[in-house]
Amino acid sequence: MYYPRFIKAQAASLASTAVDFLVTIGCVEVLHSWYLAATILGNIAGGITNFCLGRYFVFEATQQNVRAQSGRYLGVWLGSMLLNATGVYFCTQVLHTNYVVSKIVVSLLVGIGFNYVLQRHFVFPKS
Repeated sequence: MYYPRFIKAQAASLASTAVDFLVTIGCVEVLHSWYLAATILGNIAGGITNFCLGRYFVFEATQQNVRAQSGRYLGVWLGSMLLNATGVYFCTQVLHTNYVVSKIVVSLLVGIGFNYVLQRHFVFPKS
């Protein structure tokens, strides 16, 4: 494992997660949106942030075709969003966990076990 890239990926993930959480919590607490819809909106905002940071900062993959990257990222992101939404729903509805705690736990699991691996090897592979 190349640790500086992993550390940069975690920093990008943290920034993207901050955007995600701000949008999610803002939608629920300020706009009184349903937590699941807010989770999806937060994921969209975080996903856009994460793609840009991954392309330019983490993997420095600006020489690759952005359309191909964004297409691959979209597939991974949709899988991630589905895993996040399903996980938050399950933890909140079935386990009766606060939606913020649910989001933290699910985001960590999906972020490291799914997103980082696929971004490194599929979305932004070394040329």
